[in-house]
Amino acid sequence: MRIRDKKKIALVLSGGGIKAAAFHIGVCLALQEKGFKFAGGTKEMVRQQHPNEEPMTIRLYVGSSAGAFVASILAAGYSVESLINAFQIGSGSHPTFEKNDLRYLKPISYRNIFNLNSSGLLKFIPRSIMEKTLVSGGLESLLKNGLKLNGLFSTRGIESYLRKEVLLDNDFARLGVELFVIGTQLNHTRKVIFGNFPESYKTENTKYINYATISDAVACSTSLPPVFAPYGIKRPEDGKEIHYYDGEIRDTLSTHVAADAGADLVISSYSIQPYHYTDEMGSLANHGIPLILNQALYQVVQQKIAKHIQYKSDIKSIYNAVDGYFKQANLPAEHREKLLEIIRQRVNYQPSVDYIYIAPRPQNYEMFFVDHFSLNPEILARIVRIGFKSAVNVLRHYDF
Repeated sequence: MRIRDKKKIALVLSGGGIKAAAFHIGVCLALQEKGFKFAGGTKEMVRQQHPNEEPMTIRLYVGSSAGAFVASILAAGYSVESLINAFQIGSGSHPTFEKNDLRYLKPISYRNIFNLNSSGLLKFIPRSIMEKTLVSGGLESLLKNGLKLNGLFSTRGIESYLRKEVLLDNDFARLGVELFVIGTQLNHTRKVIFGNFPESYKTENTKYINYATISDAVACSTSLPPVFAPYGIKRPEDGKEIHYYDGEIRDTLSTHVAADAGADLVISSYSIQPYHYTDEMGSLANHGIPLILNQALYQVVQQKIAKHIQYKSDIKSIYNAVDGYFKQANLPAEHREKLLEIIRQRVNYQPSVDYIYIAPRPQNYEMFFVDHFSLNPEILARIVRIGFKSAVNVLRHYDF
């Protein structure tokens, strides 16, 4: 594979809180150093700044949770440096922009991220005080009936930040690039993909939604339970409010969305890496319950990612083995093509699509110990460096 020859490049960004966003920024800096460009903005902006024949230009973005936040900003036409400015990363190592500069993004604050879910709190207090029957069923009943709060915080602050401070146009259809935001429907078992889709897009386990605004879609995707309450969007046909939450619940990596949209190179960045023992940090058994729970969650998620990557690799190997065997044995070409077509259809395999996966290395234990929602500039700067080095380490194996 020669990357410069690829016609449609996609960037898929996973979730993991603010530290995942910082990791993605580091990855984007490395991609930029390697010659990749990030197209974004309205149709007029993209036509003017990124002609279709321009090689190594990312024109398709897929994001879940924190990755949806970063992807929406890049798709809106802001530079990677603008993201650095918004998160106030480091101390002068990157350019800062003035407020009248089109690349300027208002710094993100804890108030934007942690918008108190006040309506939920008000619902919780009277029930826990006034209902005498709560304890009749024991502790579990007390918890189920008393803790009716659906999240400590709301992602309405994130929605407001994107709508007021970032997006020149809050409509997927107005973008000059493709943006898909991944969510999960709360009262169902299906994955949700927000974007600009034709009405014909329908599958049993995935719902395609083309009526949400970009900021609402990102607010849905970033609603991580139980910290953030599920986010509701009203259906235009009947006004019914449907709630959605974190985009990572069903699929940690949604690379198939990019491939289904026609990408022939899918670059995926994810920040989950379970802790591997180091003498410096010692055993997690000595670090308490929160980090042990973190390790358990990371191991589950990392296993899902590893199986996803291995599945893609296995299908590719089977496909190439069948193709090679028919050619070597001089078997009829029509039978070879028919069998390959069956494989492509049954497992949705697309031979022309290549995948690049970028993640922290096991020795990057800081990614595990750092708080998910810290805006500390020094901490974020260290994570950006980890993302940068991780991407450089992966990209050096490819031909540009």
